[in-house]
Amino acid sequence: MDLAYLAELPQEEFITRRENVFAQMQDNSAFIIFTEAEKRRNNDCNYHFRPDSYFWYLTGFAEPESALLLIKQKGLCESTIFLRKKDREKEIWTGRRLGVEAAPETLKVDAAFEIEHLAKIFTEKTQNLTACYYAQGYQAWGDKVVNAQFKEVIDWRPMLSEMRLIKSTAEIALIQQACHISALAHIRAMKQTRPNRYEMEIEGEIQHEFNRFGARFPSYNSIVASGENACVLHYDENSAVMKDGDLLLIDAGAEFAYYAGDITRTFPVNGKFSEPQKALYELVLKAQKEAIKLLVPSNSIKMANERVIEIFTEGLVALGILKGNVHTLIEQKAYRQFYMHGLGHWLGLDVHDVGDYSNERSRPLEIGMVITVEPGLYIASDTDVPEQYKGIGIRIEDNLLMTEYGNKNLTSGCPKELADIEEIMAAV
Repeated sequence: MDLAYLAELPQEEFITRRENVFAQMQDNSAFIIFTEAEKRRNNDCNYHFRPDSYFWYLTGFAEPESALLLIKQKGLCESTIFLRKKDREKEIWTGRRLGVEAAPETLKVDAAFEIEHLAKIFTEKTQNLTACYYAQGYQAWGDKVVNAQFKEVIDWRPMLSEMRLIKSTAEIALIQQACHISALAHIRAMKQTRPNRYEMEIEGEIQHEFNRFGARFPSYNSIVASGENACVLHYDENSAVMKDGDLLLIDAGAEFAYYAGDITRTFPVNGKFSEPQKALYELVLKAQKEAIKLLVPSNSIKMANERVIEIFTEGLVALGILKGNVHTLIEQKAYRQFYMHGLGHWLGLDVHDVGDYSNERSRPLEIGMVITVEPGLYIASDTDVPEQYKGIGIRIEDNLLMTEYGNKNLTSGCPKELADIEEIMAAV
C-alpha cells in the first residue's frame, strides 16, 4: 500500500461522498462494495496492485481484499471497513498494512474488522434489513457473501457513476496535475524522437517523465505507433523501428493519485512534416479546434462530433480521398473507413471514466465534467486513395474541463501547432 496516496485528497472528501450515498439510500438498507484482490502475473509474482476506482472513491484506501459496508437504519448511518489484519511476518515480505486498530481514525469510519470476519458480521448487521445495494458480479469474490443474505440487490453503479461524473475542486486539481505531467512527457517524446530508434525507447522516455514528476504509472498502456501502426487504434506493441519520413502517434497519459491524464499527439519522426502529412494534420487540427469551441456546458459531444464529421468529409473530398457529394457521403457514413471512433469520453479515476452518455453521447455537458476531445484520421495502406496519403494515422487529443465560462483545456501546455512541433524537434 502506498500511504502517500492517502494524503492526496483530504479525508473530508471521502466522508462527503459517503454522506451523499447515505442520502440516496432507502431506509433500512445496506450498501456494500469490494475492492480488487491481487492478481497473479506469473508463478509467484503478482501484478502491481491498484484499488478498484469505485472503492477508492468512497474510502481513499488502497489495500487489496477490503470491503466497505454502509448501513442506514431508522435514520442512523454507520460505516464499517473490512481489511487485512496486521501481520508482522507478511509485512516484512510484502509491505505495510494499515490494520484494524488504526483504520477508523485514519479512514474516518465508525468501525473496522478483519476481512476474515466479513461474512459473519455482514449477516449479523443485515439480517433485519430489507434492501441491499450491491454490484452483482462486479467483484465476484463478494457475490457469495451477499447472495447468501439477499436474493435481490439494487445495483449501486448508476448512483456512484453519476456522482463520479461531476468532479470536485480537489479532484480537478489532481486531474490538472495528471494532465500537466502528461504534457511534459509528450514534449520529452518529441525531443527524443528520431529515425532508427525503437518505439519502446520513446515509451521509456515518456515513463521517465511520468516518474520524474510524481506519477509512477501511466493511466493506460501507452500507444507509441509509428507509420502505419498508427492506423491500429489501440496499438501497444511499441516494438517497431521508427523510420525516416513516417509520423509517430503517441497516445499516453500519466496517472497521478489515481486520476488520469489522456493526451494524443502526432508528429514526424524526422522532425519535419511532408506536404501530404501536413495536409491531413491540418484537417484533423481544424476539426479538433472547431469541436473544442462547441464542447461547452449545455452542448453535447454528439453535437460537436457532427461538426467534426462535416469538416472531415469536406476535407477528404478536397484532398481526393473521398469522392462525391459531401451531404450524400455524410448520409452514407463514408467517413467511417477513415474516422471510426467517437470524438471523446469522460475522464477521471478511469481513463474511460464512468457516467451515462445518453443516446449517441447526446447528454448535455455540465460544469464539473471532464472530457477528452480526440478526432483522428487513419488511412490504411490497402485503401483506394491517392498514394501519398496511404499509411498515415493522425490523432490529436486534449482534455477539457467544463466551467461556467465554457471550457478549460487542461492539456494546453502540450504543443500541437505544426510550427511549434517542428521548432521543438529542431531545437534538439
